[in-house]
Amino acid sequence: MNWDTIAGNWKQYKAKIKEKWGFLTDEELDRIAGKKDMLIAKIEEKYGLTRDRVEKAVEDFLKRFDKAA
Repeated sequence: MNWDTIAGNWKQYKAKIKEKWGFLTDEELDRIAGKKDMLIAKIEEKYGLTRDRVEKAVEDFLKRFDKAA
């Protein structure tokens, strides 16, 4: 699965993203609106993690969906 699939179906994936990163609010996820860079930046800000670590976590998240499909 690629990010375009998630961005195109943002409303469906938003709940799964919120499960993984629970400190993100619905309002923040609505503003992110499927933009990967915005999601990474917001996770960095909220969780105090490095960009590299967040990017890896997001990639792992995508791989999990690939396996489930």
